[in-house]
Amino acid sequence: MFALMAADFVVLVHALFIAFVLLGGLLTIHWPRAAWVHLPAAVYGVAIEMIGWTCPLTPLENALRRAGGDGVDLQGGFIEQYLVALIYPPGLTPAVQVVLGLAVVAVNVAVYGIVALRRQRRRATD
Repeated sequence: MFALMAADFVVLVHALFIAFVLLGGLLTIHWPRAAWVHLPAAVYGVAIEMIGWTCPLTPLENALRRAGGDGVDLQGGFIEQYLVALIYPPGLTPAVQVVLGLAVVAVNVAVYGIVALRRQRRRATD
């Protein structure tokens, strides 16, 4: 019972990490120091997507589910198991994955560009 609850908690952490990778740069608008946490997470998240690595949270969840007696491993990883219908189109190819990774990069470059411009304007008025 505890292992299955822990596996569900890992799923929640995994989903929050994905959201943080995509949108965490927005935190830097009000808290510039958040970039010190967000940038490494974003680089790691993009690398996992574009290179095809397996996030360590996926095997952890699998192990917890097996320990809880579930015995069901995620097929292909967290993304494929939980978010395919929401995020990825049918027939996902490596090229599409690269495009999605580049989209994450583009969103974050735009956000950090806005943060840099705002900071520069503040300095100019001080």
